[in-house]
Amino acid sequence: MNNRRSFLQRLGLLTAGVAFAPSLLTSCEAAGRKTETAAGATAEAAGAENPTSAKAEIKDIGIQLYTMRQLLPKDVKGVIARVAQAGYNDVETYGYAPDSGYWKLSPKAFREVLDANNLTSSSGHYEFGQYMKDGNTDVVKRYIEAGKAVGQTYITVPWLDAEVRTKLDDYKRIANLMNVAAQLCQDAGLKLAYHNHDFEFQKYGNTTGYEVLLQETDPGLVSFEADLYWVVRAGLKPVDLFRQHQGRFVMWHVKDMNKQAPELNTEVGSGSINYQEIFRQAKLSGVERIFVEQENFAAAMDPYKSIRQSRDYVKNTLLA
Repeated sequence: MNNRRSFLQRLGLLTAGVAFAPSLLTSCEAAGRKTETAAGATAEAAGAENPTSAKAEIKDIGIQLYTMRQLLPKDVKGVIARVAQAGYNDVETYGYAPDSGYWKLSPKAFREVLDANNLTSSSGHYEFGQYMKDGNTDVVKRYIEAGKAVGQTYITVPWLDAEVRTKLDDYKRIANLMNVAAQLCQDAGLKLAYHNHDFEFQKYGNTTGYEVLLQETDPGLVSFEADLYWVVRAGLKPVDLFRQHQGRFVMWHVKDMNKQAPELNTEVGSGSINYQEIFRQAKLSGVERIFVEQENFAAAMDPYKSIRQSRDYVKNTLLA
């Protein structure tokens, strides 16, 4: 596919640390003990608000393979090898179809390519368009079979077609369908996740479609993959979402926003999104997996150099 939209149709915050003024010393021992106790309680509360770095929680750096969509179909084995050489440990798939597999490779054959390069695939984006229209779970079962064969943990809904999300009640119906699909995933030992863009944040009165999805899906069944670029693009702060729905965002898409043209991506660390601030609050999110993604490259930028640059920034700055 030549662009993300056609493919998909087929298919901020302040650090919460608290600075403490030195306790005012008095000659009264009791007052001193009271001050110490209060300071300890405040420090404990601050610790709850200011989780430690994501470093201890995130061991692998993944890439959404849509980043390499111009190259991947032409040379699956070669591209996967170079992704591994760029320092990635995990890949998130896209574009699977029951009749053609992963870029004309069966799930078993694709798993062998990953194994040969010491890569895992913990998540895959799968086309849920027809399921969201008719509720037929047959295709969901096919995705589960493929995901299990590849070794994935998450079957991820990447997009909602415009015709199934025209009003707020549509999101309630979608949430119910997600619960049904998620139960199938759980029964098979997998999990279901939902990946956002920016349309989910459109206001319907005092709420949004995204809020409905978060509230109407079973937290024990449905997780969320926060595309941080699209959250920022929608005018929100990612950590505000983390605070409001702690532990729901088990995966992230980490892609940066071009400073001159916000509709474009750039290498992580080179754009306008303050990722250091976001990563400092990672534990609020519940994040377990992160995937670098870039939907476009600058004309003069080699894609492999680009993904290596983003990976190195994540590894050496954000997770250091």
